[in-house]
Amino acid sequence: MSDLTHFDADGQAHMVDVGAKDSTHRVAVARGVIRMAPDTLALIQSGSHKKGDVIGIARIAGIMGAKRTADLIPLCHPIGLTRVAVAFEFDAANSSVSCEATTECNGQTGVEMEALTAVQVALLTIYDMCKAVDRGMTITDIQLIEKRGGKSGHFRADTAS
Repeated sequence: MSDLTHFDADGQAHMVDVGAKDSTHRVAVARGVIRMAPDTLALIQSGSHKKGDVIGIARIAGIMGAKRTADLIPLCHPIGLTRVAVAFEFDAANSSVSCEATTECNGQTGVEMEALTAVQVALLTIYDMCKAVDRGMTITDIQLIEKRGGKSGHFRADTAS
């Protein structure tokens, strides 16, 4: 367990001490997809859903999710986010909506969990708003795409996989 930073020498879970780490500009980008029936996608795209602007509400939900990450993930540090951006892309060929979240801070710990949380909350919001017409939607392919800043440096996922 020595490589897992959230466990002490005795194997007990603890919040990592980041007090001695340098404060740096940190950025994380995460992505995920929700697949649905073609009619559901058309409903979202047209903006004619009776619950309103599905994408607009999902964007706000994603931002709120990023801001609440430390409340949801037990050992995450509360951090001062300086930016959260949540974007969506429609894919008619695959009857899906992809979500990409970018989070930023100037701090002593990264923002990967905030980006991942933003994506999942945004996609769950789409599911929630559309479940009355399509309970078969599937949320998939949630992943960290990129991380910059901090001691561990730059990470970029292999987008070919």
